[in-house]
Amino acid sequence: MAAPRAAEAPSSSVAKDEAFQTFYTEVKQIEKRDSVLTSKQQIDRLLRPGASYFNLNPFEVLQIDPEATDEELKKRFRQLSILVHPDKNQDDADRAQQAFEAVDKAYKLLLDAEQKKRAVDVIHAGKEYVEHMMSQKKKQLKKEGKNLVIEEDDPEVFRQAVYKQTMKLFAELEIKRKEREAKEMHERKRQREEEIETQERAKREREWQKNFEETRDGRVDSWRTFQAKGKTKKEKKNRTFLKPPKVKMEQRE
Repeated sequence: MAAPRAAEAPSSSVAKDEAFQTFYTEVKQIEKRDSVLTSKQQIDRLLRPGASYFNLNPFEVLQIDPEATDEELKKRFRQLSILVHPDKNQDDADRAQQAFEAVDKAYKLLLDAEQKKRAVDVIHAGKEYVEHMMSQKKKQLKKEGKNLVIEEDDPEVFRQAVYKQTMKLFAELEIKRKEREAKEMHERKRQREEEIETQERAKREREWQKNFEETRDGRVDSWRTFQAKGKTKKEKKNRTFLKPPKVKMEQRE
């Protein structure tokens, strides 16, 4: 029994590769189809409901393959930026501006080698996750003695599954980024409040010290006056007066 299972592994791997190649072929066909959209259609695409998450994938925004060269990327940016530029869409300038900013942001992100690599890694992670889930499903079906064909074997279903998982991963990363930024902002605010409190405390101490120095002479004079008055009272209290002797009355016999 071991030999047949070993023979199935390469076949399964080949099937996955073929499914992914079919997926990418269809993606390119869709990109080619969408690349000829009118200005209005491109603006609508870039601003559709949920665009804040759809547009997290720079390759999705620019409708370009992750394997595209820098020259292809530059060419695609020029084409798309001209289509959605506000000057070309003056009847819908505000929305065109938003669409143009989305295109510009995606292009600049892909110009950064590190950020481009992260985006590609997310796409690959999405594909690998779907393949893993497919493998788990087939293992369960095999265990149950059922047909190993699953819906993701259909290239279109596979493409949609990868697309959805990739979008989910981009969204999760964006949420984490925002949470990290909020935490860092809170920490900066806390540190700033501590700095202000420290400065205020130091200011109060300086003012107290200044007032203390300025009133020192007055306090010394008051103390000296107090001491002098106390000394005078003590002297008066201790001063003695001579009293005349008492005269005894003589008694006559």
